[in-house]
Amino acid sequence: MLIPCFACESRFRPDEYFRACHDYNRGMDLVAWTCPRCGNRDELRILPGELGFGYPRHGRFDVCDRVRVPGLRRRRQDLRLDISLDKEVWRVPTRLRGLVGAH
Repeated sequence: MLIPCFACESRFRPDEYFRACHDYNRGMDLVAWTCPRCGNRDELRILPGELGFGYPRHGRFDVCDRVRVPGLRRRRQDLRLDISLDKEVWRVPTRLRGLVGAH
């Protein structure tokens, strides 16, 4: 199974793809991903068995394209999203923004 970058059309094995996920926005339920080859940054939604690509619209995220990844699972934690496929698990942390009292 190879997962594509829509910008440069490179294809990645799941481990390389999910290791490039670096920020989970829990409020919008989005994962930020940066292509290891071209540096393009995408936001996507991890869904059971697939990845959902789209764009933010009116305060929500509209999924327009889907890439099937059979066996893909997700589990929301307090400050991260756990992505699992087969026996592998990738943890994508939530970057805390706008903390009260932060300077």
